[in-house]
Amino acid sequence: MRIKTTVIGAGVIGLAVAERLAGSKGPLLVIERNPAIGQETSSRNSEVIHAGIYYPRGSLKSELCRKGRLMLYERCRAAGIRHLRCGKLIVATSPEEESRLEKIKRQAEANGVNDLRLLSAGQTRQMEPLVRATAALFSPSTGIIDSHRLMRHLAARARRAGALFFFRTTVETIRLRPDGRYTISVRYRDGKTDTFATDQVVNCAGLEADRVAACAGIDIDACRYRQHFWKGEYFSCDLPAGFIKHLVYPVPLPANVGLGIHATIDLAGRIRLGPNATYLPDRQYDYTVSMENRKLFHRAARRYFPDLKEEQLQPEMAGIRPKLQKPGDGVRDFIIQEESGKGLPRLVNCIGIESPGLTSCLAIAGHVASVLEAGPV
Repeated sequence: MRIKTTVIGAGVIGLAVAERLAGSKGPLLVIERNPAIGQETSSRNSEVIHAGIYYPRGSLKSELCRKGRLMLYERCRAAGIRHLRCGKLIVATSPEEESRLEKIKRQAEANGVNDLRLLSAGQTRQMEPLVRATAALFSPSTGIIDSHRLMRHLAARARRAGALFFFRTTVETIRLRPDGRYTISVRYRDGKTDTFATDQVVNCAGLEADRVAACAGIDIDACRYRQHFWKGEYFSCDLPAGFIKHLVYPVPLPANVGLGIHATIDLAGRIRLGPNATYLPDRQYDYTVSMENRKLFHRAARRYFPDLKEEQLQPEMAGIRPKLQKPGDGVRDFIIQEESGKGLPRLVNCIGIESPGLTSCLAIAGHVASVLEAGPV
C-alpha cells in the first residue's frame, strides 16, 4: 500500500485534518504517541466555542476562529454533538476596564464579529443577578461543546474513510528521499523501531509539534517555531447547577497571555474557574493543581462573584498550552506552513496551535487541505 498522507498527532487538530484528507486523498496514517486520541491539550481545556473577539485583524487566529465557529456549530447540529450556544459576558469591574471593553468591541468588529452588545451594570444584573459588574460586553455567539464527543466523531469518520491509526508511536526522523517522498522513522512503546514512506506529511503534534518539525531537519529557533509551555489550572465550584447561565470572563490579560480566570459552565450546568497561566520554563508535563492557588482563584473570581466562598473551590484539572511566546513576548499567530521554502515540499507544520484551536479545528483542516492542493510554491 502506497501511503499518501501521514498525519502526526491525534488531538482535535490532527483528527480534523485526518477526516478532511482521508479517502479521496488516498491512504492515510495517523501517528500518535499516546495510547488514545485527544490525551493532551484537546481534552484539558474549557471546551469553549469562541466567537473570535480578541485576535489581531487579518491573523489566522481571527480568520480561522470566525470561520471555524460557524463550521463547528453546523457540524454539531448535523452530527448530534452536544453543545450549547450559551453566550459570554466579558465583565468590567472598574472604570478603567470599562474603557477596555470599548476597545475589545472595536477589535471584534474589525474581525467581522458584529453581534457584541455593550451592557450597563443594570442590564448585566438582569442577565446574571449574582454577577457584579460596572458594565459588560455580551457575545451571543460564544458557546460550549462536548469536545470528547467531537473527537470521537472525527476519528470515526476518518476511520470510515480508510484512515489507519497507530498509537504509542513516536516519530524520530522525517527525511525527504530523492524520489520526492518522505521516509519516517518511528519508535514504538516497546522500544522497537520501524520506517515507512509517505507522499506528504502534516505535523499536528500539539505540545511536541516543534520537536517533530526539528525531526525533519528544521532549525526551530531560526524559524521561530520553538514552543513554550504554559500551564492552566482549573478549580471546580461547589455551586448549584444554574447558578449562572452564561460564561463570565474578566477583561483579558495583556498580550493575550490568557483570558484571565473566567467562569465556564459545562453541559450539565456545573461551574468551573480557570485557567490561570503559569510558564513552565523546562517544558515539564506538569498536570498538578496546586491547592495553594485556591486563594488566588478565589480573589480573582470574587471581583465578579462577590458572594463566592474560598471553601467552595476544589482542584479539578490542569492543561498545557503550546504557545509561541514566552514571558514578555508579543502576541504570536498560529503557524500553518507548507515547507517548500525550506526544501521540504508537501510537509505542512501546524505550530503554536493553542486557543482558539478547538473552535478553529475544522477550518484549520480546510486550510491545510488548501495548502496541500496548491502544491509547492
